[in-house]
Amino acid sequence: MNVELTSDQQAFVQKAIESGRFRRAEEAIEEALALWEKRERRRVEILAMLDEADASFARDERIPITEQSVTVLVDEAKQRLRRRIEIERSATSR
Repeated sequence: MNVELTSDQQAFVQKAIESGRFRRAEEAIEEALALWEKRERRRVEILAMLDEADASFARDERIPITEQSVTVLVDEAKQRLRRRIEIERSATSR
């Protein structure tokens, strides 16, 4: 497959090569595709979570909102974010 980049994209890739970030243009394109793939996987996950939330709501499985339930929800969100940051850090340190 041949892909033509715009002049701005070519300059961007060239700058990354000159800075030592990549050795070849193909490496930059491979990384761009990997990031796109990762974003798409996350998008699919989010859509699945939204579908599950809609189904849960349709089944009338609501969670009462209290100070305690909000605290638990925030704590769980923080833990997920910390795990995600750690995973991303370990992936970029390879």
